Amino acid sequence: MLNPDGVYLGNYRCSLMGFDLNRHWLDPSPWVHPTLHGVKQLIIQMYNDPKTSLEFYIDIHAHSTMMNGFMYGNIFEDEERFQRQAIFPKLLCQNAEDFSYSSTSFNRDAVKAGTGRRFLGGLLDHTSYCYTLEVSFYSYIISGTTAAVPYTEEAYMKLGRNVARTFLDYYRLNPMVEKVAIPMPRLRKEKSPPYKHPLLRGPASNYPNGKGDKKSSVNHKDPSTPF
Repeated sequence: MLNPDGVYLGNYRCSLMGFDLNRHWLDPSPWVHPTLHGVKQLIIQMYNDPKTSLEFYIDIHAHSTMMNGFMYGNIFEDEERFQRQAIFPKLLCQNAEDFSYSSTSFNRDAVKAGTGRRFLGGLLDHTSYCYTLEVSFYSYIISGTTAAVPYTEEAYMKLGRNVARTFLDYYRLNPMVEKVAIPMPRLRKEKSPPYKHPLLRGPASNYPNGKGDKKSSVNHKDPSTPF
């Protein structure tokens, strides 16, 4: 948990000092956002370690308006990487009756530039995938039914087990995601971010240009064909 002090005070979004921590990944302060700063340094250290393969980042949040569980993902210029990103949420939808792939979306809205999903999606290379897993505060609807089922502590824990089961499927059972040599994608050159991090291994990509152009607000529901 990155917000223990805020949660202790009853906040579900803001920290002890009133900051939404999932908007400050670009330049977290060790004093104002200490947990965020520490986790970011750890991830960068792991990324720069040649013995470590950092393939997934999943940020887990509760959602106050939508139902079920669903994911947010990133948009990439490389089409193959973009399509492969959809595999994990599709597998999770098969394993978890309360997870909705139809509510899952892929975007790079400028307003979300400071989130962990967006920042790390630009930092990590083409073998890594970053998601936000959102789960309703309230209830879920099972496919083919209309009745809302209230979430319980056991239901949340079951979804967590299904996420773990999906990792098993991803790495061992699905031939579509076997590791293969994929050339580095040629990304469209975008305006560089207004800062440079001294610890980053290579240039980050896929940052928003800050102008809110049409491409930055694209919202894709399904980047891949069914498998």
